[in-house]
Amino acid sequence: MESTTKQNEQSWNTGAYGAWLKRFGTPAEAADKIKSAPEKRVGSALEHMGNVSGKRIVNLLGSNGNKAVALALLGAEATVIDFSAENERYATELAAAAGVPLTYIVADVLKLPDSVLNGSYDIVYMEFGILHYFLDLLPLFEVVRGLLRQGGTLVLQDFHPVSTKLISSRGTTANIRKHKVDGDYFSTELEEKEVAFSKFMSEDQEGASEVPKVLLRNWTLGEIVTAVASGGLCIKLLEELPNASSDVFDKGIPKTFTIAAEKL
Repeated sequence: MESTTKQNEQSWNTGAYGAWLKRFGTPAEAADKIKSAPEKRVGSALEHMGNVSGKRIVNLLGSNGNKAVALALLGAEATVIDFSAENERYATELAAAAGVPLTYIVADVLKLPDSVLNGSYDIVYMEFGILHYFLDLLPLFEVVRGLLRQGGTLVLQDFHPVSTKLISSRGTTANIRKHKVDGDYFSTELEEKEVAFSKFMSEDQEGASEVPKVLLRNWTLGEIVTAVASGGLCIKLLEELPNASSDVFDKGIPKTFTIAAEKL
């Protein structure tokens, strides 16, 4: 597990800053876009957070800070915990350009000190493409519990396991996407894939000649729900959603899910 974490950490520190420049523009350019509609940048997660003004929110593995900065613009006291110093660089420059404070803790979330796990956050926010970096989910949700105050809320959004583990999609014909059930929903094998930001890397960018790889473990929905509950959190909501951007292609197939859970 230690070697897997090290490989993933190294990959996320090899070209991420340059990739975000290509994806979002300079921090100043990105800040202008977020400031125009911060609630849009956070998206449907806000429905489960309520009024975030004055709340302490930690975006766990919050990457380049786009969501955290948007929350700060909405009045939250925002923190990001992530193991990429390159992500931190972009996020802190983004927050400065947006004119909002942002705390960024560069650390392995499974090795946080007690001074951070002090039960002071109102909301832990986790979004899209996080869980598959962990080989055991229970320690992760025990960390979530340690971050939350009594009555605090976890809002977790991620890609639905039906799409990540079971179904592959290739091309479209007559506005119908071709789906194939060729995966193993119950597989526990690690998969090596290109790091998520690789598609935004420039050819002349440092590290682009050899695209960084990460090791991922995709989880079933049952495994995720069980880990949240076993971590000491009370699940209040499990919502499964279709593809919001192209329902015509993926009608009837769950693409994402949201879990809202409370620390009692």
